[in-house]
Amino acid sequence: MATLSTNLILWDYCSIGVYFLLNIAVGVYALCGHNRSTVSGYFLAGRHMWWLPSIILLQLMSWVFLPVFISSGVCTVPEYMNKRFGGQRIQVYLALLSLVLYIFTKISVDLYSGALFINQVFHWNIYGSIVALLLLTAVFTITGGLAAVIYTDTLQFFIMIAGALVVMSKAFYEVGGYEALQYKYMQAVPELRFQNTSCGIPRADSWVMLRDPVNSDLPWPAFLLGQTPASIWYWCADQMMIQRTLASKNLSHAKGATLFAAYAKILPFFIIILPGMISRTLFPDDVACVLPEECMRACGSRSSCYNSAYPRLVVGIMPAGLKGIILAVMLSALMTDLTSIFNSASTMFSLDLWRRVRPEAKTRELLIVGKLCIVGLVVVSVAWVPVIEEVQSGQLFIYIQKVGAYLSPPIACVYSMAILWKRMNERGAFCGLMVGLAIGVTRMVLDFSYPPPACWQDESRPFIVRLNFMYFAVLLFWMTAITSATVSLMTQPPDSFRVIRTTFWTRFENAERDDDRRRNMEPEDYIRLNKELEDDIRWNMELEDDIPHLERGDKEAATEADGSQRLAHTTKFFLWLCGLQTQQSDPQMEESTLNSLEERPRTKLFLNINLVLVLAVGVGCFVYYSLDPFSGNSEPRLKMPT
Repeated sequence: MATLSTNLILWDYCSIGVYFLLNIAVGVYALCGHNRSTVSGYFLAGRHMWWLPSIILLQLMSWVFLPVFISSGVCTVPEYMNKRFGGQRIQVYLALLSLVLYIFTKISVDLYSGALFINQVFHWNIYGSIVALLLLTAVFTITGGLAAVIYTDTLQFFIMIAGALVVMSKAFYEVGGYEALQYKYMQAVPELRFQNTSCGIPRADSWVMLRDPVNSDLPWPAFLLGQTPASIWYWCADQMMIQRTLASKNLSHAKGATLFAAYAKILPFFIIILPGMISRTLFPDDVACVLPEECMRACGSRSSCYNSAYPRLVVGIMPAGLKGIILAVMLSALMTDLTSIFNSASTMFSLDLWRRVRPEAKTRELLIVGKLCIVGLVVVSVAWVPVIEEVQSGQLFIYIQKVGAYLSPPIACVYSMAILWKRMNERGAFCGLMVGLAIGVTRMVLDFSYPPPACWQDESRPFIVRLNFMYFAVLLFWMTAITSATVSLMTQPPDSFRVIRTTFWTRFENAERDDDRRRNMEPEDYIRLNKELEDDIRWNMELEDDIPHLERGDKEAATEADGSQRLAHTTKFFLWLCGLQTQQSDPQMEESTLNSLEERPRTKLFLNINLVLVLAVGVGCFVYYSLDPFSGNSEPRLKMPT
């Protein structure tokens, strides 16, 4: 097989260059058009984002979780737990656990998958590819803040959808249509494989979404009940998702974003999953390889090459020019995903953790610490990449779902109970989280210690490891719920003011909370905050005033003054680039524009109608694609359409 890089010509490289220049232009617009020197501006994009850029959300979050987060007046999801229960241990724990999940399931996975893709196309070293990705993403993350992330993500969305539709159309043309794909996929067997085994042969239920509850890799009860907790954490209680909705102009814009995202989320099945199946159909020896030496030849991995299905399709069927655009979109999508993760992680570290260590930290210190946090996360994530290479078994998607199933159900459970059950208290929530953590980490360690056998090997793992990870997620969720409920009922109920505007049932209450700092701030607090602002402004002014006095004819003094002035301008430019310049307003006293749950009646009706429609479409797709197209044919591999 010819190397993939030889298929790239000058037009492809030109397309890649133009595409990245366009991304940089959008990022510069975000730099110049948004205030990044305040906590709200850098971490929440000033809370002036309209509905279109906020596209990765779910309806449960906007209709149930988000109104509570808005009414409680928080900036981060862990901060909500501090408002709801009091104390700091739950807030700190959830912030730390979220950072760990980011490392395990997001940052390191994105780095590895992006590097794997670059390695296949350009044949660069894996870690050299990681460095290239990090250098590119650092430009947006450290300088831009959330606004740059959202605007570049919006650009990626439209170009990515357009490019993916082109790839899908070309792929279906090459395979002969949808019905031909169904039959040809079942015959897509690599030429070299282990004989007298099922290795390399497509599963009989490959075209069934909700599969047998016992004898399948994706049992439908486990999928519906076990995947839901992980989805609640990812879509409803993850800072990366919530942060975008908190940046919205109002609740209606946030709901509109979730609806737009929901309609868009229907597309990946047709523009990503089906083309991936076409890739296996067209290139079975490369994508569906089972012999370790064949997989090393095809993609550089000894386990499998499923991770390379889509890039193999793009390089294999796309014409010159378009091929370069699609490759650029895929890389840029990975980069913008990383920037979103980095921005959310730095937000939690600065506001939920660093403020606990240094309550007197000024705005500039919080921004600097947030940027330095990104460096630490990158270092740890890169160190985790070799572990992913060993344990992901050639399928990154399964690895991500497994780690999520072991760590996220307790988080989803506690957040859901906190929002829906007023009687839950801090002790119950904390005990539930600790029990869930112990059980989940135990299963994860066992899973990493007993990797699944290859297709030609016998199953010899303990039952607790062989139990489908989605079934385990169901058990973990309910163990956490029972523990939290039991401890809460056996201890004192929470203080009455703790549930004011922090549950779904009390989100409209107007009563004053005992811990409302903005309403109960003491005069000395105002004095302290004003002094901090004055110090910051004075520090900036000294950059301009720190120039020696000039006398006529004093060339030496003039030279020194020019040097000092250049240094001052350079320093100010660097501060502006990193969003560290000081404004003439107190950033910590900014009032959020997203503090009202009111909606216009017509807008609310329109949004609710679309909510019903999008849910109906989702359920319909599940039902339709859970019907076996070969139910009347016992040997689908032997029959082709005429």
